[in-house]
Amino acid sequence: MGEAKRSVGELRVDFGVITEAFPQLVVEQILQNTDRASRRHRKLPAYMMVHYVIALGLMVSVSAREVLRRLLHEVRDRSLSGKELIATRAAISKARQRLGVEPIRALFDEVVGPIAKRVTRSAWFSRLRLVAIDGCCLNVPDSAANAKKFGKPGAAGGTTAPLPQIRFVALCELGTHVLFGARMAGWRTSEVALASRVIERLEPGMLCLADRLFYGFPLWQKAVSTGADLLWRVQKTIPLPRLESLSDGSYLSEVRPRSNAPVSERKQRLSVRVIEFTVTLRDHVERYRVITTLLDPEQAPAMELANLFARRWGIETAFGEVKTYLRGRETLLRSQRPDLVEQDFYGLLLAHFGVRCVMEEAARSERIEPTELSFLHAVRVVIRRLPEMVSFSPLWWAPEDPSPSGR
Repeated sequence: MGEAKRSVGELRVDFGVITEAFPQLVVEQILQNTDRASRRHRKLPAYMMVHYVIALGLMVSVSAREVLRRLLHEVRDRSLSGKELIATRAAISKARQRLGVEPIRALFDEVVGPIAKRVTRSAWFSRLRLVAIDGCCLNVPDSAANAKKFGKPGAAGGTTAPLPQIRFVALCELGTHVLFGARMAGWRTSEVALASRVIERLEPGMLCLADRLFYGFPLWQKAVSTGADLLWRVQKTIPLPRLESLSDGSYLSEVRPRSNAPVSERKQRLSVRVIEFTVTLRDHVERYRVITTLLDPEQAPAMELANLFARRWGIETAFGEVKTYLRGRETLLRSQRPDLVEQDFYGLLLAHFGVRCVMEEAARSERIEPTELSFLHAVRVVIRRLPEMVSFSPLWWAPEDPSPSGR
């Protein structure tokens, strides 16, 4: 049995980190850029709604009005009017529709990215930042609009599953479990198609791990073009000619387009290094073939890369944090409308990022690794101190301007 993870509640937490994760100036600029900034006093102004959507991601199983009540706890305490400040469910839904998904997705793209420092030992291989790419599915409410937009997967006996699903692909910084670069679609969209949009977030100085589902020459070529290094498992049917044997048991080879690729592309070649090894789990022995852009065995020995590939499972842990500790095992994303489902999705990942930022700061102050801390305890700490995430002025609760020209 492994050692129990330490509770964040036992550590000294600088909660200002989560407010720094979503800077006010960035939020306001994104609202301006997406033409979503409130132009009049509202009970639910756009800036507040951005933080409200993130709070919804922290508490998926809590009612929409209760999340708003917790978020506005300090505002309610400071209010001199004594009037009920919490909006109705209908008003909340309309405010979310006014906000839309564009500002939430833009905020995710702008602020969410790798956060590991050089002192975070588990985040690096030599001087390369370890990341992985993978995909996952989430159930959404069974409304007619969601079923039409996202579809329902097949089930046993030729039937369909009871709930629509979204599929998403994300990159994960393995040392901190931060999920970044994510994109979602209906379940019929393949993980490879989504990965083609996500892979653009790779950059020089990263080492990206991926399972065999993702290998294909076009995607490999696109990933190589980012300047990142790669360590991907490949299918056993992929031809990998042995061009040169190396001292550590690996060998140099090349990958090429499929034989049915356009004639203009068939002559393309990319050099790779192949590492073959077996993994034994109980009585099952599985053979692995991985290819890498790290061609020098002295700088990246085959045994080290074979052991490193097991770290890819860190992204499954991060997915589990989103699906179990934030969303709940049986809890759906809350929205009946496809546009708000997408808003829910990016709000969920923004909430995960905020928690992970708190954990990274706490771990650094204690000189331990972020993955040694309990994510569940961190979520509880963040929810308990949610009103500190942003300061809302009670002036924003002035009566709405009846003028039809205001936004």
